[in-house]
Amino acid sequence: MRPGRLAPVLAALVLAGCMPGEIPSPTPPAASLHPMGATATQGSVQLTVFGASSLKAVLDKVKAEYGAANPGNTLTVAVDASSTLETQIEQGAPADVFLSADTRNPQKLIDGGFATEPLVIFASNKLTVIVPKDNPAGIESPADLAKSGVDIIAAGDEVPITKYADQLVDNLGKEAGYPAGFAAAYAANVVSREENVKAIVGKIELGQGDAGIVYVTDSAASKGIATVDVPADANVLATYGGVFVKASNHEADARAFLAWVGGPSGQAILAEFGFLPPPA
Repeated sequence: MRPGRLAPVLAALVLAGCMPGEIPSPTPPAASLHPMGATATQGSVQLTVFGASSLKAVLDKVKAEYGAANPGNTLTVAVDASSTLETQIEQGAPADVFLSADTRNPQKLIDGGFATEPLVIFASNKLTVIVPKDNPAGIESPADLAKSGVDIIAAGDEVPITKYADQLVDNLGKEAGYPAGFAAAYAANVVSREENVKAIVGKIELGQGDAGIVYVTDSAASKGIATVDVPADANVLATYGGVFVKASNHEADARAFLAWVGGPSGQAILAEFGFLPPPA
């Protein structure tokens, strides 16, 4: 190179912050603000979402739609009882976001230092009674759940559906026309305690029990069962909450996902599968 042309090249390298012979550093990934104010990286990010089993169909669709709306972002989803997932997170299971069928389990993670506030309330649900298609026990109303010989499939004590079902049973026991000791008779008829609400539905579909109490959304997703209406004034509102898992390496992206679930796109998918908006 001619001496007269060397100065401009050196000047350009100095302006770029490099010494001769060095390659300028690449530009950092672009970032964008999401509705909660954090900064989400625009690049290849894989988020692991732990979700309540009642959210399985929702999360299957969310995986596709969230990826389309956020190119480069992919979701890995694991579903089970909220109580089981909460325990797994405490024990170090790798997760970025926890979507629970209640608020108790995510709040437990916050209180234990495994998740950070805020707890995002993103949906609600109602309960119904399900029976096999042929309804061999002849259950015509929830009052029949207390009849002798009825086999009820329920969930474990720590599974959120159990808390909601117990509350529903207590409410039904106060309804006109329900027998005295309804709650005790119902409890005596429970023959099986399953790991999650999907397992309750599965056993009723196979005729391995006469009835069970599940979320309305789970009954709507099954073609192998029939439903028995629950009195509206006795029904229970199940509240779904989500949190960011503190051990995640993708805080901004996880919070962006939570905001998306609570926003118009996520709410539209939840409504499509029968979920109700968060309580006012």
